Amino acid sequence: MAEGKGFPAHKNIHDKSGHKSPQHALIDPEEYTLLKRLPPSCPRRDSDVYVTNRTNFKGQLERCQKLLDRGLPEIYIHGLGNAINRAINIALQLKARSCGTLEVSANTSTIELTDELKPRQDDLDPDFQTRLNSSVHIKVYRPLQDAK
Repeated sequence: MAEGKGFPAHKNIHDKSGHKSPQHALIDPEEYTLLKRLPPSCPRRDSDVYVTNRTNFKGQLERCQKLLDRGLPEIYIHGLGNAINRAINIALQLKARSCGTLEVSANTSTIELTDELKPRQDDLDPDFQTRLNSSVHIKVYRPLQDAK
């Protein structure tokens, strides 16, 4: 493998006891194909919206608006990795459109993702690597009105 090429990764080697031993390594793209798996399953409520960079921004914004227009008191917008900025932008757009009737509350977290290293050669074994990715969870809601 040429120096500087490959997938920079923090590779976790699994020993026979099932324990992980971290090893910094470059993964040769001629030996392995990196398959990024989906994140672990997340809540699937009617009020959850998972934002991606692949879906049309305007379509995601309209979907959130329709959920709020249906009378839901709150929705949750989730963004992972590069989609964090888009999730924040959608929440702020909804708040700006609402003329002061909506509020937002954001939480962040870190999610562990597992990628598969699929061998391109028969003499190699499949392997896995884990990595951490940031995520944001934004609650967009109508605040309770003070009873007078």
